Amino acid sequence: MAYLNKVMLIGNLGKDPVISASPNGRKRVTFSLATSRRYKDNNGEMKEQTDWHNIVGWGKTADVFEQLGIHKGMSLY
Repeated sequence: MAYLNKVMLIGNLGKDPVISASPNGRKRVTFSLATSRRYKDNNGEMKEQTDWHNIVGWGKTADVFEQLGIHKGMSLY
């Protein structure tokens, strides 16, 4: 049986994306995305937790990153 995990992230780029090519010539983009959430702890104090996601995109996704000039600090969805 096949399974599907679908994730949607909204966050900020932690560093400039790296665009490269695989040995067979397929274009690839790699980048890290920071997502944050705020919550109250048991003492009622506001806390913020940031999670980092390492992401790899292939083909047209890499082309879009290159064409739009996406860089560190930009918000992505």
